[in-house]
This record gives sequence, structure tokens and C-alpha cells, in this order.
Amino acid sequence: METAEYTNSKIEKGNYLSNNKDLFKLFIPIIIEQFLEFSVGLIDSIMVAHVGEPAVSGVSIVDMVIALFISIFASISTGGAVIIGQYLGAKDKENSKKSASQLVWFLGILSIIIMIILYLIKNIILTKLFSIEADVFYNANIYFLIVAASIPFLALYNGGAAIFRSVGNSKLPMKIMFIMNLLNIFGNAIFIYGFKFGVSGVAIPTLVSRIGAALIIIILALNKNNIVYLERTFKYKFDKYMLKRILNIGIPYGLENGMFYFGRIIVLSLVAMFGTVAIAANSVATNIVVFQVLPGMSMGIGLTVVISRCVGANDYKQAKYYTKKIMGIIYIGQIISSVIVLALLPLALKIYSLSAETTDLIYKLSWMHAIAMIIVWPLGYSLPVVLRASGDAKFPMIVSSLSMILCRIVLAYILGLYFNLGVIGTWLAMFVDWIVKGIIFVWRYLSGKWTVFKSI
Repeated sequence: METAEYTNSKIEKGNYLSNNKDLFKLFIPIIIEQFLEFSVGLIDSIMVAHVGEPAVSGVSIVDMVIALFISIFASISTGGAVIIGQYLGAKDKENSKKSASQLVWFLGILSIIIMIILYLIKNIILTKLFSIEADVFYNANIYFLIVAASIPFLALYNGGAAIFRSVGNSKLPMKIMFIMNLLNIFGNAIFIYGFKFGVSGVAIPTLVSRIGAALIIIILALNKNNIVYLERTFKYKFDKYMLKRILNIGIPYGLENGMFYFGRIIVLSLVAMFGTVAIAANSVATNIVVFQVLPGMSMGIGLTVVISRCVGANDYKQAKYYTKKIMGIIYIGQIISSVIVLALLPLALKIYSLSAETTDLIYKLSWMHAIAMIIVWPLGYSLPVVLRASGDAKFPMIVSSLSMILCRIVLAYILGLYFNLGVIGTWLAMFVDWIVKGIIFVWRYLSGKWTVFKSI
């Protein structure tokens, strides 16, 4: 809150921040929170590896499917955060509160519908979309049945976290994520090593921790002492105009993210054709390299808060100033994170009970990812955050969707199958996707066309 108020006061005065102190107050808790969130996947994969590689593969496949829908909630939450931030920048606290309530109610209803649909088409997803062996299917089915129940709670947590970040309070989601991570780790240890539950021993603590996170953050968001809070009611009438503003950002971003994860699922179905070793290596490498990208993803969330405030106050000069400053910080952060991850890679892989072939493949993928990410990733993923926060959400959606189809999917099949590069070919296609998007988004930003949009 302190960060948000200080930043907003500076915007009103038309001054620039003289140092990074306030930005770091916003960014550091988000980075820690995201680290904790992604470490859940890493810890789960490490612990379930003791059950066997089919278990690792089964969990990774389901997590990829679930992630597709989680991305939708995160995208809609981003739309809500943009609208809340723009209203706060315009000093309209009443509408900022109203937009927060619209966001959470919509997420709750949508997530329940998605959960029901997923249960109905579970077998179609696991049998038709992926060409997996019987033991992988067995583990994937068990994990799916349990973890899919957490979808509504993931949606509510994303909505609640977006509200608190919008007012500058990024510490609260961080603290909640820390508590839930501890619960998840202890739960995994008890159910996997103690009760020998296998894959379900990973799934149950995941479900419980997500329920806990959602309940805590929603209860705290109901506090009327907050700058922005949720209304205490079990009945709510949707405001179509307010919801439209949120969805004008959230739907394009949701479609963009949905296409991203759908593309990853299609590519994963290709990887599944290369065998269990390829699936396991792809899964573990993905869980590891996410920590290389962590600063960029985390500060992208904070960048949404900062830019939306500037746009709400009609201060595009300051929006450009923060864009340059934060992009520079992101580059520095990702260089540091990549060096740390690569340095710890040998130690991390010793923890896994994987074959030598799988381990060697993970090494190659992790190094390739680090090099490509340091050079081009922020341009393809951090820069479009500025466009969305200003209201220019459709352009990134179109560019990212087309690039996903042509580069990440089509090129993955060409390199993976035609050139016989296997899983390495699918990762090379991903890097080409980054380059293409980076070039286009730089052009869009420099053109200044994003400054003509505003959501409120």
C-alpha cells in the first residue's frame, strides 16, 4: 500500500522516481511469491520421481492441461488489475472497489463451469490428445481426478492476489504462498514417504494448499479497511459495463495465454511420441528453467500495476520512463537468475532419480534456454505487458497467437520430426517464437500506437 500511494503521488506531481526503492518494494515480494509458486511444481516433480518416471510423466501431462485453464484465470485477473489500477490512477476508489468485486465473482462462476467440463472430458483429454503408455495414463488419471478440484480455488486466489497487488500490497500474496508451500511440502512428505500413496500423495497436498490459499486471501480481501475491498454478499449483480472493461483486457490476454498453453499441449503431445525419456526430460527441464525466467515474469506483474496507474493518470511520459527502467532491471535480473540456476543444476539433478540419458538431455535443454532467454525473452514477454496495461490488448493477442501456431507448433513438428531433432527441435522452435514476437513488439512500442488506448 505504501508503494502504491507513494507512486501515485509522484504521478500526480508529474515527477519521476529518483531511485528504485519503491519499485523494489513492489517487485521483490512478487518475485518471492512466484518463486514459491513455481517451486511447488519443482518439489512435486522431485518427490514424485521416487515413484518412477511414469509418475513424473503423468503428473507433467496433467499439470500442462490444468495450466491452460489457470492461465485464463491469471489473464482475467490481469484485466481486473489493469482496470483497478487505472481507476486508482484516476483517483476513483469507488469504481476500483466495484471492479474488484466484479472480477472475483466472474472468476468464481467461470472456474466452476471449467472444472465441471474438465471432469466430463477427462478421458478424452488423456486418451485422445496424448499417445501415452498405460502406466503413464494410470498415474495421470489419478492425479487429474484430485487436482482438477482445485481449479475454482486457483481462480479465486488469482483474483484476490490481483486486488492486493493493484494497491501496492504484494507482500500479502507472498506470505500466503509461503505458508501454503510449507503445507504442500510437509503433505507430500507424509503421503509419499509415510503412507506410500504414490501420485495421489502429491495431488492431495496440492489440492489442500490451494483451497487454503484461496480462503485466506478472499477473507482478507473482504476487510473494509483496505483501499480496495470485496463487498460482503452472497448475491451479486454483474455490471455489464464494468465487466466489459475487465474482459476487454482479460479476454484477449486469456485467448493469448490459452493459445500459448494449448500450443504447449500440442507440442507436448509431439514430445510424447519421442518416448518416456523425452517426456520426463521435458517436464523436469521445464520445472527448472522456469526459475531462469522468474524475474521477468514476476516484474511483469508489477509492471502491469505501475503502467496502469500511469495510464489512468494520463501520464504516458512517465509510463515510457518506467518501461525503460523496468525492462533494464528485468534483463539484469534474468542474467543473475540464469547464472544461479546453471550453477546449481548439477546439484539439483542429483536429487532426481532419473536415468543418465534423461539427465543429459535436461542439461542440454537448460543451457539452450538460458542463452536464448537472456538475449530475447523480455522483448517477447515483458514488453507486451506495457501494451496490455495501456488497453492495447488485442494486438499482443493476435501476434502471440499467430507466432504460436506458425513458430512453436508448426516449426516444432518440422524440426522435431522432419529433421529428426526430437525434443531439442521443439525447444528450438520455442526460441524462434520468442525472436519473432520480440521484433514485432519492439516495433509496436516504438510506434507509439499503444498510447491511444485507454480502458476507463
